[in-house]
Amino acid sequence: MPQDTVKNIFVIGLDEANLPTLRQVPGADRLRFHPLLTIEELQLGEVHLPTLIDKAQSVLDAFDGSIDAIVGYWDFPVSTLVPMLSERYGTRSTSLESVVKCEHKYWSRLEQQKATDRHPGFGRVDLSAEPPRPPEGVTFPMWVKPALSYSSELAFGVDDEEEFRKAVTQIRDGISRIGRPFEHILERIDLPPEMDGVGGRVCLAEEAMSGVQVAVEGYVHQGEVTVYGVLDSIQYPDSPCFLRHQYPSTLPPAVIAQLHDVSERVMRQIGMDSATFSIEYFYDPRTQEINLLEINPRHSQSHAELFQYVDGVPNHHCMLSLALGEDPRMPHREGPYAMAAKWYHRWFTDGVVRRVPGPEEIARIERETPGVRIEVVPEEGDRLSELPGQDSYSYELAHIYTGGADEQELREKFDHCVAALGLTFDDAPQE
Repeated sequence: MPQDTVKNIFVIGLDEANLPTLRQVPGADRLRFHPLLTIEELQLGEVHLPTLIDKAQSVLDAFDGSIDAIVGYWDFPVSTLVPMLSERYGTRSTSLESVVKCEHKYWSRLEQQKATDRHPGFGRVDLSAEPPRPPEGVTFPMWVKPALSYSSELAFGVDDEEEFRKAVTQIRDGISRIGRPFEHILERIDLPPEMDGVGGRVCLAEEAMSGVQVAVEGYVHQGEVTVYGVLDSIQYPDSPCFLRHQYPSTLPPAVIAQLHDVSERVMRQIGMDSATFSIEYFYDPRTQEINLLEINPRHSQSHAELFQYVDGVPNHHCMLSLALGEDPRMPHREGPYAMAAKWYHRWFTDGVVRRVPGPEEIARIERETPGVRIEVVPEEGDRLSELPGQDSYSYELAHIYTGGADEQELREKFDHCVAALGLTFDDAPQE
């Protein structure tokens, strides 16, 4: 292939786990992937946006070649850095405003209610009030969370006033880590009157939703919204924590059609273009009610292998095609497996990791079990409660991707991998 056909793709937060699937997209032989900022710089500690922008620009300015695309598949600050850097370097992306309308959970709710009634009751929480009280009209049980967070960090399900006050206390202590740097973003946007004085350090209360959780993946190209996949998100019993994401969804076709319709209407209202999205919903089979949980202004990198197993192409393909001005046109059911899942092997109490399998051992397990890929999260000696980016209720030990003919085969492969990994723990020391 002639050298002038090679495209340079800068990936903000490029990680080793996603590099193999990025290299599996159609036409990957004409793409060169370049890392831009590390996961540690982007996600550990309080984000300092001006520093991140300066670091990214120094890398891009020093690059001796064409900058053909700047992309990312993580939440804030990556999601907002993509349009900001794309504007500076003349690459394609959606607008910063459309990203913020998704990322800022309160503003997102205001936009959603202009397009649909398929969302829960919600309202702002006054963090300065003593004692703090739920918003008027929002009833228990409810979820209390910052308008901005990573991976359900500082999100709490509460059933009464006492639990509400405890949750607000914890949110007050931690909200600035992401909320403060996000205020730099809000300063760059012409905000509507309903966002006057809201800022980045705002807390949201939403009525709890019931049913099964579902994710809708899609993209917008030249103003046209396309949904290319619906996945089931299955939780651990009696827990809000995910056990697995499973593709394709097993919901009835009529429900999937409704999810397509709501997603298309909401994304048109948001005004996104040349970008991917992933929207999370609850569907209650008893009432047949659909409720929108949240909009992510990026595809889910968690689902990349699942689309590859079932459709033959990882969903990274959509992000890369759009960034290069092309229509992704995802294939359908052209992969080697009928179903696929990403499993979360979790621990629900604190502990210190005593044994972690090495790369050779993990590679052997993957070889012995076709249609499996494993990522172990902690390292030997790690204390689980000190791992970054965990939710409020559990600790992730491993991500296990499985492809199979049916749910039973997916579960058998997961159970085999958990046993083969042989992770062991010591009790956490008392403080």
